[in-house]
Amino acid sequence: MEPRSYSPSPVGTNFLVATYSHLSGDVLTDSSLPITGVQAQFNLLTLGYVRTFDLLGHTASFGVGVPFARGNVSGNVIDAPTEVHRGGMGDMRLRLTYNLFGNPPLPPEAFTKPESTTSLGTSLTVIAPSGQYVDSRLVNIGANRWAFKPEVGISQPFGNWFMDGSAGAWFFTANNDFFRGKQRSQAPLMIFQLHVGYGFRPGLWIAGDIGYAAGGRTTTNGVDAADRQANMRYGMTFSVPIARGWSTKLAFSHGLVTRAGGDFTSISLTLQYRWFSQ
Repeated sequence: MEPRSYSPSPVGTNFLVATYSHLSGDVLTDSSLPITGVQAQFNLLTLGYVRTFDLLGHTASFGVGVPFARGNVSGNVIDAPTEVHRGGMGDMRLRLTYNLFGNPPLPPEAFTKPESTTSLGTSLTVIAPSGQYVDSRLVNIGANRWAFKPEVGISQPFGNWFMDGSAGAWFFTANNDFFRGKQRSQAPLMIFQLHVGYGFRPGLWIAGDIGYAAGGRTTTNGVDAADRQANMRYGMTFSVPIARGWSTKLAFSHGLVTRAGGDFTSISLTLQYRWFSQ
C-alpha cells in the first residue's frame, strides 16, 4: 500500500529511493502439496529510481525498482518440520504513471505550491521475471513469470487533509517451470486502496491506509486450488523530511480480514533523495 502515489510533482523531478522491508507471517502454498503450517521471515532491500516528465502536455513519471531478499521459510513437509533459507535478487518492477487531469506539467520554479484540486491519473506496473529462480525448488525469490497491473488513481486534497484512492488488477502469465516441470497459472487479482492523511508541512505527513484484494485463484496442471483471495489489510505511513532534498518514510501494514494468504505483517523504512533537472 502506497499513499500519495498520484500526488502532484513538478516535471524534471528525480528520486533515488532505498527501502528496507521486513515481512513475516503465513505463506499461501499449493493445497495439493503435503505442506502445512508455512511461516516466513524475509528482509528485503529495494533500490529504485523515479523521474517525472512532460508527456503530450501531461505530467508523467517512470520508475524502476530492484529488490534483494534474504529470509527463512519453515513448515511441515509430510508432518516433518523443515526450514529453508533463500537469498538473492528479486523480480524487477517498472511503473509508468500518466496524469489525466488536475496536475499540469509545471517546472520546479512554477511549482511553489500545488493547487488544492482533484488529480486523476492512470498507471501501468510491470514485474519482469528477472529474479533468482530454480524450478526444482518450491520456495524461490523470483516468480518466473510476467505480471502487469493497469490502475486508475485519484488524489483529492482538503486543505491540510488529503484522500487518495486507486483501483487496479494484476494479470499474470503462466509459470511453465513450476516445481519440477509443472505449469502454474493464476487468475487476475483485483486491488483496491484508500488512504486518508494529514500534511503538517511540506514533506511531513501521516496517512491511514486500507487495501482490499480479490481473486487470484491459482491452477496447477489444470487443477484449481482453493486459494481465491478476499483479503483486507490496514496500515499507517509516516513521512518526515530530514535535510534539503532528503526524506524518510516509515510504513506498517497487517492483515485485517484474510480468506487465503495475506495474513502477514510488513514494516518498511524508506530513505529518499530528490533533486531537480530539466
